[in-house]
Amino acid sequence: MQVSDLVDILEQYRNISVTNPPKTVQQDYEQAAQAVPSSHLADALKEAFRSKDTPPFGQMLSNLFANSNPDQRAGILSRLLTAAGPAALNSGALGSLGALLRGGSPTITPEQAKQVSPDALQQLAEHAEKQNPSVIDHAGQFYSQHPKLVQALGAGSLALILSHLSKRQNR
Repeated sequence: MQVSDLVDILEQYRNISVTNPPKTVQQDYEQAAQAVPSSHLADALKEAFRSKDTPPFGQMLSNLFANSNPDQRAGILSRLLTAAGPAALNSGALGSLGALLRGGSPTITPEQAKQVSPDALQQLAEHAEKQNPSVIDHAGQFYSQHPKLVQALGAGSLALILSHLSKRQNR
């Protein structure tokens, strides 16, 4: 993709409304995600995770988790557990995750990750965000490495991501 093509795509998202994204948002995102550095995509994802115009962080992560393969599930679970701290595993509904970790290590295997429901992941993400708000940065960096998966966030979130990329492009 040529730089001018990327600029043309991003230009249409400069002041876009997430409630009424263009019909081409999926294709536009796919092209832009392939053309921008992953650090730019990570920043745009962080913006989407923190935005009041998108679903809450935990809900967005739950959706991504539901669409992830076992390795991706294990990767994000490990990051969330590290951010939330060991006490998270002993609290209420998150206690079921503690059984997966018998040794207390925040490293999750793909096999263990298959046993975690998207709802449990959402609760963990919400808890981790309260304990350590920088978990959003880690999630943005993680999912910037999996740009195809990000499409599961839906048109409104993709439009916001493209809007952020367009503003960054003009700096």
